[in-house]
Amino acid sequence: MSSVSSALKVGNIRNIGFIAHIDAGKTTVTERVLFFTGRTYKIGGVDEGTAVMDWMAQERERGITITAAATTCEWKDYHINIIDTPGHVDFTAEVERSLRVLDGGVVVFDAVAGVQPQSETVWRQADRYKVPRICFINKMDRVGADFQRTIDMIGHRLRANPVALQIPLGREASFRGIIDLIEKKALVFPGESPQFPQEMPVPEEMMKEFNSYRELMIEKIAETDDQLIAKYLAEEEITEEELRTALRQATIASKLVPVLCGSAVKNMGIQPLLDAVGSYLPSPLDVPPVPGVDPRSETETIRDVDDDAPFSALAFKVVTDPFVGRLVYLRVYSGTVRAGDMVFNSTKGIRERMGRILLMHAQRREEVEELRSGSIGAALGPKDTFTGDTLCNERHPIILETIKFPEPVISVSIEPKSKADQDKLTDALLKLADEDPTFKIRYDQETGQTLISGMGELHLDVLVERMKREFKVEGNVGTPKVSYREAITSSAKVEGRFIRQTGGRGQYGHVWLEIEPLERGAGNQFENRIVGGAIPKEYIPAVESGVKENLQNGVIGGYPVVDVKVALVDGSYHQVDSSEIAFKMAASIALKEGLKRGRPILLEPIMQMEVVTPGEFLGDVLGDLNSRRSRIRNIEGQGNIQVVTALIPLAESFGYATSLRSLSQGRANYSMEFQNYEEVPASITSEVVRV
Repeated sequence: MSSVSSALKVGNIRNIGFIAHIDAGKTTVTERVLFFTGRTYKIGGVDEGTAVMDWMAQERERGITITAAATTCEWKDYHINIIDTPGHVDFTAEVERSLRVLDGGVVVFDAVAGVQPQSETVWRQADRYKVPRICFINKMDRVGADFQRTIDMIGHRLRANPVALQIPLGREASFRGIIDLIEKKALVFPGESPQFPQEMPVPEEMMKEFNSYRELMIEKIAETDDQLIAKYLAEEEITEEELRTALRQATIASKLVPVLCGSAVKNMGIQPLLDAVGSYLPSPLDVPPVPGVDPRSETETIRDVDDDAPFSALAFKVVTDPFVGRLVYLRVYSGTVRAGDMVFNSTKGIRERMGRILLMHAQRREEVEELRSGSIGAALGPKDTFTGDTLCNERHPIILETIKFPEPVISVSIEPKSKADQDKLTDALLKLADEDPTFKIRYDQETGQTLISGMGELHLDVLVERMKREFKVEGNVGTPKVSYREAITSSAKVEGRFIRQTGGRGQYGHVWLEIEPLERGAGNQFENRIVGGAIPKEYIPAVESGVKENLQNGVIGGYPVVDVKVALVDGSYHQVDSSEIAFKMAASIALKEGLKRGRPILLEPIMQMEVVTPGEFLGDVLGDLNSRRSRIRNIEGQGNIQVVTALIPLAESFGYATSLRSLSQGRANYSMEFQNYEEVPASITSEVVRV
């Protein structure tokens, strides 16, 4: 056993994640980082299915990252905790949970494609969690690679302030290295073998371009620092050290985004990227102390990054490991936790035991004695801790901000292939739902089916495949169904009476509800406006419960009702006959009537789709999209490649991959992400409800 964190200064820890669009090269970059830091002795490849970070069998077969994998490595004086995240939009929860616990991010871009749709999504997620970033423009050796165009897209599409720290040496096939604008030198990489670069002076023919980029870099960095701007305007020399210090502060404050370049697959540009991670991305000490709420007083409190402070950590991922059991991934924000310690789950109000403490390297584990503040690791032992829960010292409780996940948009029915598999199927589904907060299970009483819901077809496909491989249980899967929602368009005031008189004590509940629509995405709200004790306080929770339960099944097709405000405004009670169940039933009767009177509508999920197609197939692609009720928002040309952005109902997108392949001879591709819910046209509503 060892305590990796014990001799380590918190200021030298870097908790970073590689984030990007699918196929931009995140996993390839991570594999090179692990090799050059000495963590692995052999470079893994995504195409060959040997990537260390893509350890799941399905990841290797499909050539994509499905689950966020964590690892640690050392570079010079820095201890780097890395999370390699998926790029496919169906696995957005993995990115969301990773960004919540990271201090910095490396955003990888494809030099040919530039800023792609999922790049925008992860950028917005990183903005939401205020994660400082550096950019790595990958695949500089590819035909069509354009360094400046990608920088322009980062500024234009992502509304960021990029500053180039390097420029490429050579173009496309002749790309052989980079020119460092701060240190004023060229780094030439020898062939494709994984070696350290050779330092050379900047080539004479590149001096004009070098001076132009360097001048722009100094100007952008100086603008973020009052002392430097004064020196810059006075045309005084600004030293390398001054530039680095100012750039570090500007990056941590998200005023600037440093941009580097290279080709991960040819082992070019990785060492300077590692240097930049250490130089410009924050340590746990550079980010603000983590805020939380004291559950005893419900007042806001903070935890400083200090080994001697009370222990607090956030569980950001739960994995069922077939060999060791249930693993809970933790980010320690303050204090120290040791193997065998009893900790307090303040979210659930229960005590948990930390069995063994591990540092993860993809699916391999390294046992350690303790985790200190700023560290990321995993624990065996906590049985009732789930994603988003806070673990802390029981005498100093705190609840940290949890992780918010998007709601699933697609559902399929699943049933076991044999009676004997029924219990195994339920067990497997519960374990998968335990791991993935965007995977939901629901039993439909009307049809007697078990429904599973997720973020897309690929998401559910992967989970069903995992059931087969990891849990040895097979299921029959139905066709995908859209998760529709219902809403109302007008307000209504309704009365609900539940009065039953039998031989003995009767039942009496009487409520008046006001129901009104809210704007899209506002969620459901319940408000108690009872004054003067028309309904005793003890019956109000029963009314709220009746309202919430009945919002799960709307009046059009039994779909959940969203964006509704329900106010309890009046009612009456009986001294003897009133009960909680009577008021719950009265609220249920009133709500159903209110939904009918509120002119209900059906809502469907709308997806934002980006189709990239060769120009000759553009007409066919547009014709097909129009036949699927889509709205074309933009068509952008890049050479012979056309990029179509459209909004398309999820119901119309099933089977689109096959259709697009046949239209474009397999040369076009697309990506899709959830945009919002919109009203279903009246002509289609009747079809949906009939189905």
